[in-house]
Amino acid sequence: MDNLKNLRGTVDLFPDQLIKWQNVEKILLEQLSRASIKEIRTPILEMTELFIRGIGEGTDVVSKEMYTFLDRGERSCTLRPEGTASVARALIQNGISSNPLQKLWYMGPMFRYERPQAGRQRQFHQLGVEFIGHDSVRSDVEIIVLAWDILGKLGIKELNLEINTLGDTNDRSNFQKSFLKWLETNKDSLDLDSQNRISKNPLRILDTKNLQTKKVLENAPRLFNFLSEKSHNRYLDLKRQLEVLKIPYVENFNLVRGLDYYTHTAFEITSGALGSQATVCGGGRYDDLIKQMGGPNTPAIGFAIGLERLILLAGKELEIPRNTDIYIINQGLIAESLAMDLSRKLRNYDLLVELDLSGASFSKQFRKANKLKSKSIIVIGDDEAVNGEFTIRLFDQSGNGNENEEEVISFENDIKLENWINNNLLVK
Repeated sequence: MDNLKNLRGTVDLFPDQLIKWQNVEKILLEQLSRASIKEIRTPILEMTELFIRGIGEGTDVVSKEMYTFLDRGERSCTLRPEGTASVARALIQNGISSNPLQKLWYMGPMFRYERPQAGRQRQFHQLGVEFIGHDSVRSDVEIIVLAWDILGKLGIKELNLEINTLGDTNDRSNFQKSFLKWLETNKDSLDLDSQNRISKNPLRILDTKNLQTKKVLENAPRLFNFLSEKSHNRYLDLKRQLEVLKIPYVENFNLVRGLDYYTHTAFEITSGALGSQATVCGGGRYDDLIKQMGGPNTPAIGFAIGLERLILLAGKELEIPRNTDIYIINQGLIAESLAMDLSRKLRNYDLLVELDLSGASFSKQFRKANKLKSKSIIVIGDDEAVNGEFTIRLFDQSGNGNENEEEVISFENDIKLENWINNNLLVK
């Protein structure tokens, strides 16, 4: 027994340490439940081919960091290094076409062979959120806001949001041709790791930490300059909506993330409290991944948060989540922004809130609220947006609003909103 110990990069967690883990997990589950996001669980062990196809053979994760072995049936197996590829595989295998619009989360251990450091082990734990089938900029904004608010709810300080756009497949292809020519011309000025990436994963060079290479890259072509008008307008819309919601951000045109499947929006949230390993959350859009893996053409966006880094920064206990309380029906450009802002406010009242992102007719949104058996509904349309107010009322089982329990409330009148919630939703 003298020589038996845990492998480097793995840790044992005892009950006193797990109290903080459990408190953080409670907060995460509560916030996800309030946002009407459902859990999915996939195997820890997958076929190696899944990650080669899903992540990209030229990435550091696949080429250097995966725990891969042959099982007794001579099949190549890998302990999952990330969760998105497994979620995509599960949806394809089980028929994504039958339920194309889903909001999913997963949480559990991942495995990468890299140097252990503060907040990251070789067996580490990750929370992931995936919006499947959602292609609007609004879904990009909501998932960024969700991550931002989760970290804020945990009390994490010094948060910074960095955003970038990677364009679509054609944008990246056009950029990569120009970038590769530039790299070949300037190869000798790059660090060795970056030189090795030229033939394998050239975009990853943009995310280098080498100071000399970063200086050289200041003169490199920018992917932003290769965006189509459609991609450019999408990015402008993303920024506009973040500004409306007062989410501060910094543009980082070298932010490309480490995996091959990203398109359009890429983002990271960092915390100054973590020092050099500052990234707490990272994510982006991957509209081509599911199709590349053999499924239907399905847009998607997601993010991942490393739990070990959260444990270093936060942890407190909250109440057990309740059932759905409010469904927000909304239609119109201004109304949609107001609805998203209001949904954030309502979740702070310990309410489970569903924000309709479909842009469908009011009648279809009412039917969705009825199907979910929402206790109450909020209606925000063009008239409400112009008047700066919304209508909130209890929602009976027949699918009709109860006008006797209806209130018209100004977006600025928090006291009146709180009184209505206390009298109608939080009564014992």
